[in-house]
Amino acid sequence: MDLVPRKPFRDELSTFRKEMDSLWNRFFGESRFPSVFGERWLPTSDISETADSVIIKAELPGLEAKDIEVTISGDVLTIKGEKKKEEDKSSEQYHYTERYYGSFQRSYQLPASVQTEKVEASFEKGVLKISLPKTEESKAKEIKIPVT
Repeated sequence: MDLVPRKPFRDELSTFRKEMDSLWNRFFGESRFPSVFGERWLPTSDISETADSVIIKAELPGLEAKDIEVTISGDVLTIKGEKKKEEDKSSEQYHYTERYYGSFQRSYQLPASVQTEKVEASFEKGVLKISLPKTEESKAKEIKIPVT
């Protein structure tokens, strides 16, 4: 008879994790948050800010500029689009697929007021870049303190 070391802390954590996962799924449902490889997907993005503008870059591999729609409403910018699944007319037999397809919509709350009439967008190598010039009111201003 072999002796197997018992690790009670690991067993307790495993049970606790299963119970928490079950509770989470009952409360929110399993499909509440989209997965990158599920039926829905969201583009990854970066938002940065300079003294004069807000810049959003979103990765949209496999799309063309005509497949993307960008709108601004108030202080919210929305990117919408759809990546269509390629029709496979060959006799290939897939072992697994990891690429994502389908429509998406992603909205961003802008960190500053922007001049909507001067927004510029470009799309190169699967990256959408949107440059949003700030309004004069939202640009940082230095306030001088008088020296006494």
